Amino acid sequence: MKYQINKAVVIGSGTMGAAIAAHLANNGIQVSLLDIVPRDLTEDEKGKGLALDDPAVRNRIVNQGFQAALKSRPASFFSKTPANLVKLGNLEDDFDLIKDADWVIEVIIENLKIKQDLMKRIDEIRAEGTIISTNTSGIPVTSIAEGLSKGFQEHFLGTHFFNPPRYLKLLEVIPTEKTLPEVVEDISHFAEYRLGKGVVLCKDTPNFIANRMGFGSGAFALDYILKNKYSVKEVDSITGPLIGRPKTATFRLLDLVGIDVWNHVGANLTEALPKEDAAMPYLVSEQANKLMGDMVEKGMLGNKSKQGFYKQVKVEGKKEFWPLNLETREHEPAESIRYDSVGAARDIEDLGERLAKMLEGDDRAAELVRAILLQGLSYASHCIPEIADSAKPIDDAMRWGFGHDAGPFEIWDLLGVEKLAKLMKEEGFPAAPWVDKMIKDGVTGFYEYEGKQKTAVYEPGTKKYTTILPTPQILLLSEIKNDKDKILDRNTSGSLIDLGDGVACIEFQTKMNAIDDDTLNLMNKSLDYALEGNLNGIVIGSDSANFSAGANLFGVVMAAQGGMWDQLDDIVRKLQDVNMRMRYFPKPVVVAPAGLALGGGAEITMHGNRVVAGAELYIGLVEVGAGVIPAGGGTKEMIRRVVNPPLRTNDAVAFPYLQRVFEQVGMGAVATSALEGQEMGILGAADRIIINRDHLLAEAKREVLHMAQGGYQPPPPEKMYAAGRDALSGLKIGLNNFRAGGYITEYEVEIGSKLIYVMTGGNLSQPEWVDEQYFLDLEREAFLSLCGEKKTQERMWHLLQKGKVLHN
Repeated sequence: MKYQINKAVVIGSGTMGAAIAAHLANNGIQVSLLDIVPRDLTEDEKGKGLALDDPAVRNRIVNQGFQAALKSRPASFFSKTPANLVKLGNLEDDFDLIKDADWVIEVIIENLKIKQDLMKRIDEIRAEGTIISTNTSGIPVTSIAEGLSKGFQEHFLGTHFFNPPRYLKLLEVIPTEKTLPEVVEDISHFAEYRLGKGVVLCKDTPNFIANRMGFGSGAFALDYILKNKYSVKEVDSITGPLIGRPKTATFRLLDLVGIDVWNHVGANLTEALPKEDAAMPYLVSEQANKLMGDMVEKGMLGNKSKQGFYKQVKVEGKKEFWPLNLETREHEPAESIRYDSVGAARDIEDLGERLAKMLEGDDRAAELVRAILLQGLSYASHCIPEIADSAKPIDDAMRWGFGHDAGPFEIWDLLGVEKLAKLMKEEGFPAAPWVDKMIKDGVTGFYEYEGKQKTAVYEPGTKKYTTILPTPQILLLSEIKNDKDKILDRNTSGSLIDLGDGVACIEFQTKMNAIDDDTLNLMNKSLDYALEGNLNGIVIGSDSANFSAGANLFGVVMAAQGGMWDQLDDIVRKLQDVNMRMRYFPKPVVVAPAGLALGGGAEITMHGNRVVAGAELYIGLVEVGAGVIPAGGGTKEMIRRVVNPPLRTNDAVAFPYLQRVFEQVGMGAVATSALEGQEMGILGAADRIIINRDHLLAEAKREVLHMAQGGYQPPPPEKMYAAGRDALSGLKIGLNNFRAGGYITEYEVEIGSKLIYVMTGGNLSQPEWVDEQYFLDLEREAFLSLCGEKKTQERMWHLLQKGKVLHN
């Protein structure tokens, strides 16, 4: 890369600007966050006797934006630590910070004149080679840099992040005709590898790709819903996961985006698009615009104002979300509505088959799906070649920006191009002429495939397929498994898959990748296979969203209620044994968790020789919520990681470290990022964090090879610090104080007491250094004892049925 980015300046500390600064800091970039200087004092500042020239006043706006980012939920920062990389300032006192920046990102008000004035100031002081970008979502990128120096325009482009930038993968990169190709290439590479983004190169057209598609189709949906008198709850129950979209569906998404933001983007599109654009009739829908306008007037802006299409209310002490009645404009209790078409399709796993089933239906739910789906595909086809030269950028943008399971053209391929084009025409949503020509020429799909992997995309301009080059940094098990010879072993709970170069991957394949007896059998057989000299090492990971939600709780509670204690004891021993086998295995075992890694999933992670973790990792020992304690070596590992190191020094006191472990495990704390997992001691300092989830398995494989080629040796057996009775008594005092304060129940005292007993090494009169197996035996004994308790079994059933912890 010609352009190295180590320092950045973000101008604008609103919700998006501060969140972009946070995400840059998350990934090790030094960031200066700047905003305007206030022109007036607040009443609070007047009361403190402050003046407009006081630094606290001059940086008030940027401080408020930064504090909002620190407190935001979902969190903008991976942990509190990256916030230290953010320096705050204002556009008068600190403008010179731009001189040292490698990348300057403008995230200010959507006003062309104000943006142009700012860019002129930047042009006067920027260093040669500094990249400047705008986060505009609606103003033509080219117009923002008009009249500026040649060097500025060569290093200027659009970089449109989606909110919240930490979580939404899409980054639209919009070069102008004057942007240097190497600037586009390097900023795209940086965004993918350092920020974890899916980059879509866009033309400088109104609202680029994702918002053009989202709002063009969304305006139609809103107009159709109102004209056909669908209810808010009815629509959201149909237009979410059922049709391959997030749970936010339609109206929850509008509340998340903000009703005012929707109106602003819609107004911008209405002004920018030609009158003949297929979305225009819906963008100017009188009924829809009146509804949205009235909501803004009443302050019903969505989540930010705590009411929009939904409002949280308390009914008999319980929270409920009441949807808006679209006719009375009042929030009312939700009514449950059932449709035959939804019932017939809901449990079909394959998206194409599920949508096909919905299209066959003849009730109101099927009619809604048919209209939304067919109009969306029609509109997407009419936007080519204006906004993109092929289907791929549009599909990528909709998956990465809106969280759809598949983009419009991917769905079209799933359902059959010619068949669907015919249905679209019959329903009044004809495909663009180029699609008809494509079909007439005998082209049967927008993509060519090998198995499920897309290898080429059709380009209407050339009437040919263009090869989609494979990315070496991406390993997808779903694609590797197309070659049956790559499946080295399998059972009902998982597979051992050949990744090449003497590395194989253990893939869990149960619901939520829950750990059961077959999971452990596969792990043991895979280790045996590696020992036979067939492998350099092993990766444990998968393509799925979650690494593992923990043990198969249903199996545990059924065994407990059936008095199958030998079976329970066997499976706990087996989990402990396979984890310890991994820990001391003579060949590297690299665990690659992402998403949820809870309970047993966390314990497997902790026993790998190395962890290569996705940055968005939610890991923790949560067993107490199910009425038990970690028994697969999790409690032992927390003592080894947190308590052992300081206790090897003279005169060290164990209690504060034990208290830290007890608070984490006893409260079922879950790290909300891999970085926070490291700070909690669940991950080690040598473990790696990969920002781009798509790169995770390839990086894990690379780590195995690096360790193997470096002459990997397992660690020597380690003694564990068992603190004994005094520490046990001290921790119990704190536990009883919690009970006295009404923070925990009597049974939670009992669970906590079992945990403390294990953590301190049981009934020891004085501290001792003991074997790891000593702690493992204590874990297993406490786990089995708690499984026999009625209240633990009640907790387990409540978790299974309600998905929430029962504090009984």
